[in-house]
Amino acid sequence: MIQIQIIHSYNSIISLDNFLDAWKEFVVGKRQRKDVQEFEMNLMSNIIALHQELAGKTYQHSFYEAFNISDPKPRNIHKAKVRDRLLHHALHRLLYPFFDRTFIADSHSCRVNKGSHRAIERFRLFSYKVSQNHTRTCWVLKCDIRKFFANIDHMILKNIIARYISDQDILWLLGKIIDSFSTRPNVGLPLGNLTSQLLVNIYMNEFDQWMKHHMKAKCYIRYADDFVILSHDKAWLEELLPKIGEFLEETLHLQLHPDKVFIKTFASGVDFLGYVLKPNGTIIRTTTKRRILMKVNANNLPSYLGVCSHANSHKLQTELHRIVDQ
Repeated sequence: MIQIQIIHSYNSIISLDNFLDAWKEFVVGKRQRKDVQEFEMNLMSNIIALHQELAGKTYQHSFYEAFNISDPKPRNIHKAKVRDRLLHHALHRLLYPFFDRTFIADSHSCRVNKGSHRAIERFRLFSYKVSQNHTRTCWVLKCDIRKFFANIDHMILKNIIARYISDQDILWLLGKIIDSFSTRPNVGLPLGNLTSQLLVNIYMNEFDQWMKHHMKAKCYIRYADDFVILSHDKAWLEELLPKIGEFLEETLHLQLHPDKVFIKTFASGVDFLGYVLKPNGTIIRTTTKRRILMKVNANNLPSYLGVCSHANSHKLQTELHRIVDQ
C-alpha cells in the first residue's frame, strides 16, 4: 500500500495564477506560431473561460491534429489545441515534482537533470562496477517495448494514479486527458502531449520498482521504452528475460519487441540511445552519423556537435565543419 499522497488540490491546479504561470512556461519559443498568437490576443478571456469550464466540470478536451515526423524513425505525433496544451502544462508543473520523487534514480527519460547522456554515464559506471574495471566479462540484457505509447492501457494507468491521488476532481481531470486519445478502445497515449511524458513514467514506474526491489536488478537503466540490465552472470540474465516479458504483459499489457531484445557482452559493443558503447570508447551509431551528415547546416551545427561531443567523433566533427564551411 502506497502511503505517500499528493498535497495539491484541484482548485490549485485550475487556479488563474497557475494558468498564468503555466502560460509563461508554455509560450517560450512559440510566440511566432499562429495558434499561439491567436490565443494570446485574448489571453485572460481564454484562461478565464477554461477555468470556468473546469470549475463547472463542463470541460471537454479538443480533437488532435495528427502529423508525421522522422527522428530518425517515422513517428505519428498528435498535437492538441493551445487551450488544452496550456492545461497540460498547468497540470504538469504541479504534478511532476511530486511524482518525480517516487521514481527510481535510473529512470532517465523526460526528467529534470536526467536525459540520455546521463543514462549513458550511468551505463559506463555500471559497466566498470560489473566488470571490475574490465577484468571480467560484463553481460548486457538490452530490451525495447513494442509500440510503447500506443499500448498504454487507460484503466491500468488510472488505477496506478489513484493510489497516489485521492482527490476525485483531479482524477476526473486526468481521466479526461487520458481518454482524449486512443489507438484502440481505452488504449494509447498521444506522443505530442507534455502530460504523456509524465504519465508513461508513472506507468513504467511499476516495472522499475519491480525490477529494483523484487528482481534485485542493481544495474538497471531505463530511458522511455529502452532499458538495459548489466551483470557478470549471463545465466541470471537469461532467466530474467522471460520474467520481464511476463510481468510486462500481465501487469501493464505491454510486450517486448521481438527484434530488439539481446544479451551480449559489453566488449562486443552495445547499441543504446543512439550510441554504440564499448569499453574503449563511445561511437555514434552509423545510421545516426549518416543522418547528421545529410542534414547538417549552419543553424543545426551546434546541436549536432553537442551529440558528437559525447562520443569518439573527431573525424565526424571535422567533416561537419567542412560541409558547413563550403
